[in-house]
Amino acid sequence: MDSLPEVLIWEILNRVKKTIDRNSLALSCKRLHGLDKENRHFLRVGCGLDPADEALTSLCLRFPNLTRIEITYSGWMSKLGKQLDDRGLFILSNHCPCLTDLTLSYCTFITDVGLRHLTSCYKLSSLKLNFTPRITGCGIFSIAVGCKNLTVLHLIRCLNVSSVEWLEYLGKLGTLEDLSIRNCRAIGEGDLIKLGHSWRKLKRLQFEVDANYRYMKVYDRLAVDRWQKQWILCDDMLELSLVNCIISPGRGLACVLGKCKNLQKVHLDMCVGVRDCDIISLARESHNLRSISLRVPSDFSLPLLAHNTLRLTDESLKALADNCAHLESVRISFADGEFPSLSSFSLNGILVLVHKCPIQELALDHVYSFNDMGLEALCSASYLETLELVRCQEISDEGLQLVSQFPQLQNLRLSKCLGITDDGLKPLVDAYKLESLIVEDCPQISERGIHGAARSISFRQDLSWMY
Repeated sequence: MDSLPEVLIWEILNRVKKTIDRNSLALSCKRLHGLDKENRHFLRVGCGLDPADEALTSLCLRFPNLTRIEITYSGWMSKLGKQLDDRGLFILSNHCPCLTDLTLSYCTFITDVGLRHLTSCYKLSSLKLNFTPRITGCGIFSIAVGCKNLTVLHLIRCLNVSSVEWLEYLGKLGTLEDLSIRNCRAIGEGDLIKLGHSWRKLKRLQFEVDANYRYMKVYDRLAVDRWQKQWILCDDMLELSLVNCIISPGRGLACVLGKCKNLQKVHLDMCVGVRDCDIISLARESHNLRSISLRVPSDFSLPLLAHNTLRLTDESLKALADNCAHLESVRISFADGEFPSLSSFSLNGILVLVHKCPIQELALDHVYSFNDMGLEALCSASYLETLELVRCQEISDEGLQLVSQFPQLQNLRLSKCLGITDDGLKPLVDAYKLESLIVEDCPQISERGIHGAARSISFRQDLSWMY
């Protein structure tokens, strides 16, 4: 190793990605050990860090150029030793001058005091907090004020983050590009208005309301009325994900859907109040859209049926087909327990979308309108590479046998489909047309029956969902 050029050794180290392999390599000789100290930029620690403060100090001194650190205590128990606390973040702030990306998961002993220590990390641009119950809005505000380069902020199950002054401050600062707020019960849709001018620079937004918490106040007007009608610019938005949100007609998040000119990926999951006009506005503005995922809250749409203006219909799919020429991935799902085909997308609406756009991935879950005629129509889908059918109970062996005629299909997933048997997959056996076949919880399909139907096969059968 001593005779190798340093550039070549750096290349070797950069190609070794797994931490356990990097550790072994560093112990093989002194030269590699020294270079690894300089080249190590990522560190992931957790339950094995004991005693926590001493071990973290040692690691920080050994690797002075760390830029990304992840601390996770998933599965932690008291017998595994004391968790890292505020003192640990003080150590990071003193010994990691290059720190730009920090993730804290299940760190239940870290408080706002610890976050204030991080304000001396001037290069910190990404902070991700997952279930840190002792942190409040005051701690997030101190980060917003002290870390002027913050572009990524993820808050997941931070139940005590109630005040949103930090959100208003970040809005004025205008540096935020990636914001994820998921299951933080005290933060609602109305609070997002405080982002102000930062909407213009946001590239990725994930907002998820706790499902149990939301449905207890689904008709609460406060969350709706706090949004005032305004002109929101989201020209840089590339990815938008909304889960369990209330979409108020003509304001708030409904305005966002129609103002994302460069949107490439959108995910709307159980969002109450989404109408055809919202999807139509999105389609007309977002010509670069490549992926759309819709999970429809049938529990709300079914009771109102034909005259319900809040339900989505084929008009939404037609708008996507006419305006989104680059659409590659479509996922449509309905909530459990109802028969959404009575009040939403028809087979013709889905097929128009598939035939007009270069759809490479199609996933249908609980779509009762999709049947054997739909599979027959997909025989002319020249771009389709991946097909997922989940709880599509109108499909039979006759339709499934047509899968072998799909021109470009490589990946097939079947889950919880009651009407298909081994006979439906016989044309695929020993043909090796598919790269992968996944069969999950289909009661009439056996593991033996799919042997040889694809180069890679995954089979699972748990029928508890039927009872």
